[in-house]
Amino acid sequence: MSAMVPMVNVAALKDTTLLNMGIFALFVLVTMVIVFRASRNNKTAADYYAAGRSFTGSQNGTAIAGDYLSAASFLGITGAIAVNGYDGFLYSIGFLVAWLVALLLVAELMRNTGKFTMADVLSFRLRQRPVRIAAALTTLVVCFFYLLAQMAGAGSLISLLLGIGDWGGQALVIVVVGALMIMYVLIGGMKGTTWVQIIKAVLLICGAAVMTLWVLSIYGFNLSNLLGAAADTAKNPNVLNPGLQYGKTDTSKLDFLSLGMALVLGTAALPHVLMRFYTVPTAKEARKSVVWSIWLIGLFYLFTLVLGYGAAALVGADTIKSAPGG
Repeated sequence: MSAMVPMVNVAALKDTTLLNMGIFALFVLVTMVIVFRASRNNKTAADYYAAGRSFTGSQNGTAIAGDYLSAASFLGITGAIAVNGYDGFLYSIGFLVAWLVALLLVAELMRNTGKFTMADVLSFRLRQRPVRIAAALTTLVVCFFYLLAQMAGAGSLISLLLGIGDWGGQALVIVVVGALMIMYVLIGGMKGTTWVQIIKAVLLICGAAVMTLWVLSIYGFNLSNLLGAAADTAKNPNVLNPGLQYGKTDTSKLDFLSLGMALVLGTAALPHVLMRFYTVPTAKEARKSVVWSIWLIGLFYLFTLVLGYGAAALVGADTIKSAPGG
């Protein structure tokens, strides 16, 4: 994703670059104002790290969805479906099932501890220093690899929208986006971050819904026509069947098993997800948060199914794989 945006796309977007820059600047300005307003109420550590435990389950669930759904998730899942068909959609299934683990095993127990981080929970009955060091190192490792995909995806998208085609410009965009995210967190704390994530979730889900309707309208709102066009463009009917990526060999079967375990168990332990369970007042609201996030994330991944096969039909898997970052 960090490769240069194709110059043909940059040229096509030159006429709208100023408009895109204006919209981007307006969005940054609005969210920054929200963050500043939210920061005024940060009086205690609980206000800063847990938003004063004042958000409702529906608000926190929407924020979790915004936290979880990202440019990397949107582009990655859609691209995986476009290239690998049914097997690409298995990523979405794994991500969604992971939230059942969070609902049944994590959310209520985490909220009942009344702490701020996983390190606080683990060190409550264990030796504090080694446990906190281990938790901190684990968090940094997870966040480092997680952010690689996130920042590359965000940088590529913004570079495309702003008409930045050279590698140096894209690198600068990634740095600027990263600095903005740090400012959001440092200034607004958990309360400001939560409102930004709620806005992001609404925009992302609504945007995906509009694109889904557009793709379906091309094929007369007939899903069979869409799937048939995807198979015709790929010249491979197996794009609609299991086994295109996983299942052909014993190694690929083990890869799929490993992927499933990582998605189901790893998602429920992501540091930035676990911290969200402390922003609600009760364990009941924590469970409600997960239920809301499951519905919103599930709806979004249904959109990616249509968008993925739409990309396969309209663009083609070969074109996608040959593009920079493909």
